[in-house]
Amino acid sequence: MSRTRKALAATLGALTMTAAALATGGSASAAEQASPCWRKSGSHTYWCYNVAGAPVYSASDYRTIVGHMHSNPSWFTCKYEFGPNHGGPHPTRWLFTQADNGAWGHMNDNDIYSETNPVPTCP
Repeated sequence: MSRTRKALAATLGALTMTAAALATGGSASAAEQASPCWRKSGSHTYWCYNVAGAPVYSASDYRTIVGHMHSNPSWFTCKYEFGPNHGGPHPTRWLFTQADNGAWGHMNDNDIYSETNPVPTCP
């Protein structure tokens, strides 16, 4: 899929979430409105819509930025519940992935538009 089509799909997804919030009086949480992350047939990774350019943090300390994720949607292998409360529907959730520069690390759940509950917990 071309970058333009991916950007359009992400924009339409965000607009749909906004329209749903307005239609429900804003009572539904972002996680309830978001479409879930999905797995492609035969794959062990999950794809989720995310903030383009979101930072990916070190797997060892969750504070050091090791890269960024400019793609959207992006793939993730598993999730962790760890660390201080960052707010949002899953305040301590991080998803393990590979940044666009090849570095492995975690993206904060707040930088992901899709509902991340379907992503399995890391072993």
